[in-house]
Amino acid sequence: MKSLADLIEDRFGLKTGAGADMPAEGELANILSHRSHRRFKPDPVADDLLEVLLSAAFSAPAKSDLQQSGIVIVRDPEKRRTIEALMPEMPWIAEAPVFLVFLGDNRRIRRVSELRGKPFGNDHLDSVLNAAVDAGLVLMNFIRAAEAVGLGCCPISVVRNHIETVSELLELPDHVFPLCGFCLGWPAGAGHVSLRLPPRVLVHTDRYDDSGLEAEIDGYDARRSARYRIPDEKQRLVGEYGLAQDYGWSEDKARQVSKPERTQLAKYLRDQGFKLE
Repeated sequence: MKSLADLIEDRFGLKTGAGADMPAEGELANILSHRSHRRFKPDPVADDLLEVLLSAAFSAPAKSDLQQSGIVIVRDPEKRRTIEALMPEMPWIAEAPVFLVFLGDNRRIRRVSELRGKPFGNDHLDSVLNAAVDAGLVLMNFIRAAEAVGLGCCPISVVRNHIETVSELLELPDHVFPLCGFCLGWPAGAGHVSLRLPPRVLVHTDRYDDSGLEAEIDGYDARRSARYRIPDEKQRLVGEYGLAQDYGWSEDKARQVSKPERTQLAKYLRDQGFKLE
């Protein structure tokens, strides 16, 4: 019988005794087996089921119970087509039966303050962070709920590359911003488990310590490439950096972040009424 230790090995590519005596079942097994899906069956997601998932999503923790998150269900065909056209390299947006946009919503609490005749005394950068974290927690709860009933999910962070257009399309008012898009549907395939960085890189005790990072990254690259080697045609920025013989995760991500992206976010947030000081 498969154990949680087996699932941990699948996730990190490293042997462990943790969870060896725990069967691979239940919520922990579902979490450890998480995978994103980008191919969907055409079958619809019932409205009642979507309501259940949304209820589960908003059962997530919220900073000080302020509940600064929201979701837009994009049902209008023309709005869907507009969003799809912004990201043509992601055909799964068009294929997913359901497309959502998760929001950070700092507007609601400001309105509550006004309704109750109180000043809003936290008009600074933390307003953005609190709303973003609340929305992220709701996002993760939604994923857990969707996967529990066999649905597939794919968050779309590239929405923030087009944040002004998406905000205008969805008529987002001041102090509300899109965190990410989200594809939801019944998976057309099994998907695959993405190998993650080893816990010893991610978890620290008493102090932050990345003194062994170079060796850990080299080992991670090797394990990940052994499972799935990035083909030459998917190497990034070949014209600038050349075709690498050893193109692993770290080379791919270093190339990805070498180019500025979303430099408009601070201006966008200020235009949405946020103060970032």
